[in-house]
Amino acid sequence: MIHSIPVRVYYEDTDMAGIVYYANYLRYIERGRSEWVRDVGLDQNVMKERDGVVFAVRRLEADYLGSAKLDDALVVETQVKSVSGVRMVMEQSVKRGEDLLFHALVTVVCMSLGGQPTRLPANIRQMVH
Repeated sequence: MIHSIPVRVYYEDTDMAGIVYYANYLRYIERGRSEWVRDVGLDQNVMKERDGVVFAVRRLEADYLGSAKLDDALVVETQVKSVSGVRMVMEQSVKRGEDLLFHALVTVVCMSLGGQPTRLPANIRQMVH
């Protein structure tokens, strides 16, 4: 399943050349993952309070393939590629129409509130399969 959210490019997102500053693509895909979490029924506040775990990005591999500009209407697509006991690998893309501008593979893990890696809770693994 591919999850999609719209993103509009604002002036604050651009650099001096009038194109989206490269780091803002990371913000866009973070929004995509956050909305995906909500839409699959996970509540990160409950996960933190009840289970004592939070999500953390462990690894990110990104390709910048095109440039977005002020006022562009973009779409962030997110899908789970794999889930194991300790990690989820998510594929994320930022598109303008059919044009692929940014692509990333993001490895997400669970961490205890003390900062130690921990297994994904079973209910989470079941929800995302």
